[in-house]
Amino acid sequence: MEKLLIIPTYNEKENIVNILEVVFSLQQDFHVLIIDDGSPDGTADIVRSLFSKYPEQLFLEERIGKLGLGTAYIYGFKWALERGYHFIFEMDADFSHNPKDLDNLYAACKTGGADLAIGSRYVKAGKVENWPWSRVALSKGASIYTQLITWMPVKDPTAGFVCYKKIVLETINLDKISFTGYAFQIEMKFAAWKLGFNIKEVPITFIDRQLGVSKMNKGIVKEGILGVLHLKWMSMFKNYRRRVKNVTFTPAVP
Repeated sequence: MEKLLIIPTYNEKENIVNILEVVFSLQQDFHVLIIDDGSPDGTADIVRSLFSKYPEQLFLEERIGKLGLGTAYIYGFKWALERGYHFIFEMDADFSHNPKDLDNLYAACKTGGADLAIGSRYVKAGKVENWPWSRVALSKGASIYTQLITWMPVKDPTAGFVCYKKIVLETINLDKISFTGYAFQIEMKFAAWKLGFNIKEVPITFIDRQLGVSKMNKGIVKEGILGVLHLKWMSMFKNYRRRVKNVTFTPAVP
């Protein structure tokens, strides 16, 4: 059990079968954990119907109600650590992230010296397709704003296409992660950076979803804007390092 891909879902019946088919067609032997927040469209039922097709590779955890992207990933991270996975991935269900890029993220952590690999839209060779100019401006502006406030050297801090080495998630005190929406992705990268882990950005082409409905809303954007300021302020007081029996983890050597 080396690689686990975590995919949170809410009303993704149009995409879930196809995304799983592509992931399981890769040659990297991924396991996939779907965390569904009570999708009324039956997404969880569709996943269950695929258990026999992907035995011992596909897993489902169901939660009641929309509890937030961040809490879904924290749940998934803990699930992965309890089962001993060495590389833990995040990815959206809507094909905005190309599953074939999972191989590049894995390589960056497995042999490329990264502790945390980010599928980045804003490094050289990275790009965005099918977004209106207003959405691109908002995303790029948020990235620049985050860099200016936090000084974190990550060009795409809001990216949700990520590979973590196990040691990173073991070291971060996941119970100290404050945000549940837009700012969650920023805070996880910030915590890893503050703890001294090596972060590498891997160029990807981000493509806006073709099916289903975007989960972006004004509340998520507001959390991102105010959350970055809160993050910077609290960094002077918050210790993200997890402590277990008085033993403190140290970052892996690249």
